[in-house]
Amino acid sequence: MTPRVIADPTAFIRAETRLLAPPLVPEIVLHLAAESLPIWQRTEEELGKIGLPPPFWAFAWAGGQALARHVLDHPGIVRGKRVLDFAAGSGLVGIAACKAGAACVTCADIDPFAHAATALNAAENGVAPLTVVAADVIGTQGGWDVVLAGDIAYERDLATKVFAWLETLQSAGAEVWIGDPGRSYLPRGRLEKVADYAVPVSRELEDAEIKATSVWRPRR
Repeated sequence: MTPRVIADPTAFIRAETRLLAPPLVPEIVLHLAAESLPIWQRTEEELGKIGLPPPFWAFAWAGGQALARHVLDHPGIVRGKRVLDFAAGSGLVGIAACKAGAACVTCADIDPFAHAATALNAAENGVAPLTVVAADVIGTQGGWDVVLAGDIAYERDLATKVFAWLETLQSAGAEVWIGDPGRSYLPRGRLEKVADYAVPVSRELEDAEIKATSVWRPRR
């Protein structure tokens, strides 16, 4: 039997989420899952049949919250610059960059539901210009002045590939900023810590209600 395709990701997101402000970034509202278990179950039942990844876009992860907070509090990082929000998920970090005065922001994620979520969230926050792209941008140059990446060190092979690429981008002149709450595959020896944040999160998703989360940059 052919799997049923969900033709309207936007409708699915509206039905399964609520407009909520991430605790560390109350200036921004996002379409987020009020409870984690129901939407994970729905996506396993509905989206898993057509090979789509879990709904990472439905949560404001600790690394993204810390990075978004850092950008909003230090707008000079992105003001007037071309910015990439890598593995954008909900688009939280990209939206923060827009609010902080970026010249243009590209939100890249391979999940089509993340594209829809980012577009919805950008509209709710009234930010522009923001572009959502589906391409796997790892290994590309892109012409970005700043690359922002939250929560990208949760899987060994992916982290190895991504951090090598980020270091290449920095060597080519881009400024790279990383938000991470202590994921297993963060290459700390190759990074310098810039700031620390205590990020409220759901115990359903993490091992604590407050995650000690840091903003990092690759060592030069």
